Amino acid sequence: QVQLVESGGGLVQPGGSLRLSCAVSRSISSFYSMGWYRQAPGKQRELVATFTRAGRTDYADSVKARFTISRDNAQNTMYLQMNSLKPEDTAVYYCNVKDLTLRTYWGQGTQVTVSS
Repeated sequence: QVQLVESGGGLVQPGGSLRLSCAVSRSISSFYSMGWYRQAPGKQRELVATFTRAGRTDYADSVKARFTISRDNAQNTMYLQMNSLKPEDTAVYYCNVKDLTLRTYWGQGTQVTVSS
């Protein structure tokens, strides 16, 4: 079993920045994939950014050049740096990992609200 705990969400003005963290309960060095998703009210959950097994990073077109996914293997933590935030980035953000059996785990989510 893997536990994921997100933190760092909050209310920010348009153009502002936030850094989300995802603390993982075990070593993150061997997961098949890790990533961030978000779900806005009335919309489906969507991929924001991910580390693939091959070590690449992929981003949704809507966040490219604004968001950066990173990880600290020693701290078993994944991050999402979000810059130049827009109102349409408002959503609950979830971290996600998939182990080598392709079982998927989700955190409880952290709310990000971008509003003036």
